[in-house]
Amino acid sequence: MSANTTATGAPERSLNFLEEIIEADLASGKHKSILTRFPPEPNGYLHIGHAKSICLNFGLAQKYGGATNLRFDDTNPAKEDVEYVDSIRQDVRWLGFSWASERYASDYFDQLYEWALTLIRKGLAYVDDQTQEEIRQSRGAVTRPGTDSPFRNRSVEENLDLFARMRSGEFADGAKVLRAKIDMAHPNMLLRDPIIYRILHAEHHRTGSKWCIYPMYDYAHGESDAIEGITHSICTLEFDVHRPLYDWFIEKLEIFPSRQYEFARLNLTYTVMSKRKLLELVRSGAVRGWDDPRMPTICGIRRRGYTPESIRLFADKVGVAKRDNVIDLSLLEWCVREDLNRRAQRRFAVLNPLKLVIVNYPEGKVEELDATNNPEDPAAGTRKIRFGRELYIEREDFMENPPKKFFRLAPGCEVRLKYAYIVKCEEVVKDSDGNVVEVRCTYSPETRSGGGNPRQVKGTIHWLAAERCAAAEVRLFDRLFTEMHMDSIPEGADYKDYLNPDSLKVVAARVEESVDGAYREGALPVQFERLGYFSLDPDSTAQNPVFNRTVTLKDTWASISKKN
Repeated sequence: MSANTTATGAPERSLNFLEEIIEADLASGKHKSILTRFPPEPNGYLHIGHAKSICLNFGLAQKYGGATNLRFDDTNPAKEDVEYVDSIRQDVRWLGFSWASERYASDYFDQLYEWALTLIRKGLAYVDDQTQEEIRQSRGAVTRPGTDSPFRNRSVEENLDLFARMRSGEFADGAKVLRAKIDMAHPNMLLRDPIIYRILHAEHHRTGSKWCIYPMYDYAHGESDAIEGITHSICTLEFDVHRPLYDWFIEKLEIFPSRQYEFARLNLTYTVMSKRKLLELVRSGAVRGWDDPRMPTICGIRRRGYTPESIRLFADKVGVAKRDNVIDLSLLEWCVREDLNRRAQRRFAVLNPLKLVIVNYPEGKVEELDATNNPEDPAAGTRKIRFGRELYIEREDFMENPPKKFFRLAPGCEVRLKYAYIVKCEEVVKDSDGNVVEVRCTYSPETRSGGGNPRQVKGTIHWLAAERCAAAEVRLFDRLFTEMHMDSIPEGADYKDYLNPDSLKVVAARVEESVDGAYREGALPVQFERLGYFSLDPDSTAQNPVFNRTVTLKDTWASISKKN
């Protein structure tokens, strides 16, 4: 076996930079085992970018025999809610991961407060009475240093007194803040005396009204990592400028030396990843909720029919980079096709059904034809589908005046009904408005599939027996936005102006009876032949099953975009 191949003969993937760091730390004895964490703020629903971070943090720990904590960064009660905590837990479990401990930044509020007192006693923190705007103005700019606060040199005793009174609720929101005393001329503006505590009289979802001062993210994050003994604190790239501050707090407090590492965040075409913008889409009614299948949220893509295996495959394909990049949505779709192609049962469904009557087929006769459940999985076996005189076909599979190279059904033309016979269109029936409501055909009995007749026709279409199929609603989803790179839309433009008006189409359909019944009970993925992969939506009822198209069989968007 080559040194560059696995035991199965597949090429061995080279280590990413995080794996190199972890392997070096373990080899040197710096850490005997690794502990990572996934630390979302419970102020919204997680999206596909978070899924990558989940897969990375939990995946690295699993690979190297370590563990991962799920920690909720709940330091802003004005925006956080138990609803989001519950959804985050569900998303992580759905992706296939289990956490070693469930923690909250609020678990550490007492310790964080004591450490703030330590910084004050060391002369490294002070209470500032300036307004937010005054603090912003005094920070200066990248090209010029900031100016010291007039309250920067308060005595330790005065700062301790004021901070205690902040905690007791004596002051109004925004009246005072606690700032770290670092360097108002530092080239990294985040180190120009950052705010570490603010006053916020708000009910917290876990601590209630115990606190009216809350730590800022940059203060709470590193210390929380240190309390838990996190060995590798893995963040997205925008936090690289925060790392010096992360290290400063750990050094000055002389606590466990957690270390932060950054990787490129996931940006996806044809969508937005901002929680604020996603919330606007929900509140404006542009989508039907956080779990709308067009949304990039984990609950949205789950409802659409994506599998956890496909998301983990996507995270692996994207890889771990040090520079931000934009990943084409087609890669995510390729990953779910790869997974569903192997597992999805094949069934028939007919959209916008058109009746087809075989006039020379014996009335009352019914046949049961063998159909393959999954050609990729011989163990899936076959099923019986009913065939009779009256059928439904896709309306798009018939044209009264077809163009050249239209190989489906048309007057005088032949087509094969999959698993069944070759039929020829003999007559068209229209309503009073001139709309085609029925096509009448003849069939050739000797052309039954598998019967040995060598005659071939160019077109094959699917169908359903009119008496043995169920009515259903089918929802066809497409890109949420028309613009590929939403981050590069013109300055001042409203991103909602780029919403795709055709991102959802609802059509009436007929589905194979086995899908309407057994599939509903098992909630298995299904491929409607020629149409794509579908899943059952929670809106379904016994009388009205609803199917979401997870993805088409091929990347049709690319060809549409080229035409335009």
